Amino acid sequence: MLATLIPFFDKDMKVSAYSLFSQKENYLLNPDLQGGAMLNGAGRIDGLEVIENIGLDTLTPGTDVFLPIGPINVFADIESLVDRKTRSRLVLLFDNSITNTEDYQKRLTELKNGGFKMAVYKVPIAEFESKKEILKLMTYIILDSKRINLDKAKIYFSYQYPQIKICVGNVDNQEIFDKLKDDEAFPLFEGKFYRLPVTKGDTKIEPLKVNYLQLMNIVNDDDYELTKAADIIGRDTALVVSLLDMVNRIAINSKITSIRHAAAILGQKELKKWINTVITKELCADKPNEITRISLLRAKFAESLAPSFELALHASELFLMGLFSVLDIILDVPMEEALNKVNVSKNIRNALLEQKGAFAEVYEFMAAYENADWQEVCRWLVVKDVSVDTVYKAYTDTMIWYREMFF
Repeated sequence: MLATLIPFFDKDMKVSAYSLFSQKENYLLNPDLQGGAMLNGAGRIDGLEVIENIGLDTLTPGTDVFLPIGPINVFADIESLVDRKTRSRLVLLFDNSITNTEDYQKRLTELKNGGFKMAVYKVPIAEFESKKEILKLMTYIILDSKRINLDKAKIYFSYQYPQIKICVGNVDNQEIFDKLKDDEAFPLFEGKFYRLPVTKGDTKIEPLKVNYLQLMNIVNDDDYELTKAADIIGRDTALVVSLLDMVNRIAINSKITSIRHAAAILGQKELKKWINTVITKELCADKPNEITRISLLRAKFAESLAPSFELALHASELFLMGLFSVLDIILDVPMEEALNKVNVSKNIRNALLEQKGAFAEVYEFMAAYENADWQEVCRWLVVKDVSVDTVYKAYTDTMIWYREMFF
């Protein structure tokens, strides 16, 4: 299975929800499956497996997750599959295949009474009236900004279905978003220009308390292992940026290839001094913000993909590439200037600045995966002779790694 989470954001560009996108097979290798994909395992809800594997705790606290539900597996025993805690953050997402029949009305009413939030998308304007009993049960509706007149839609829904929150989908660029964001009728947005979550006013990368405590325990031993300290530093984007800034001051021409490399350049004595200085400043936060989350997930995912791209020997360097793929946002400067501050290797610079070189393929693959561009992802899998299961395991292992690290 292929699976990824696409962010929904509010008027302040803060991530407020995610939508789970998945595909069960590589249809480039199995084109016959496309026509019957909807009925393949229709009684099972694959998205629940993904959520169970990655855990809701890996996502920004308080966010909802939109889970696609088909016209057949809506009749599965969803109530027994989803515990109350998960149910409070889950939004069952239906498309236009849900019709306004008595059976569907009854089932959706049961789910609503059972505490589930529900959403619908891909409903043509011509069917709004014929699906009115279904729409009355919805918490959200996702409207395509390219296909629907939003001014007319907000008037219609505020009058006919005041309980529905309108999510504006397919927002192409910042300019369109800026025109819509202050309209209270539209609380949520989705668009390709925002595939990388940017939380305005919340891009500062704060170190994490758990990392400080572990580092303090390690480096204050008489003869601590430098590699152990380096591995803990690698869990926290803020610490890595700060470490490399320190290293660059004493090793101007050294090209850093890994966090362990940077720690070795600094040496035991100076690393201990630096860590204790950082701890005493108490620059800590209990939870990582969204930028930190994306940075760390990209780092681990890139590292996990290394063997599939015949780059296993460069796994630690790929970790840094993923970690610094959002460095321009973290530091609020152009990427070239941001990379100059941390003095990374040529492979990392070429991938992030020009999408060229040995690491560019991994970077491009991750971008396609984040966008749920399954056709492009499947093309890469064919080219690299990698199975869907291998990539899915890399993705879920990444999410589990993050969950186990912080929660």
